[in-house]
Amino acid sequence: MSDPQKDKKATNFIKYTGIGFQMLATIGVFAFVGYKIDNYRNSEKLIFTALLGLSGVVISLYQVIRQLNSKE
Repeated sequence: MSDPQKDKKATNFIKYTGIGFQMLATIGVFAFVGYKIDNYRNSEKLIFTALLGLSGVVISLYQVIRQLNSKE
């Protein structure tokens, strides 16, 4: 038979791994869009990359906190 403790550990592992990949994707997309904007504007300083990358971090942290507080 299946051990409930192992099933719970596997479920938690999958859940937290998914959260990590979601954070990576969110930050990556925002930084990439910022890079493309800076590249389009021929900027010497990558200000949009930095600002949108930081925005991606804030948004991904908000998503993580919201997911961890949800009763699932």
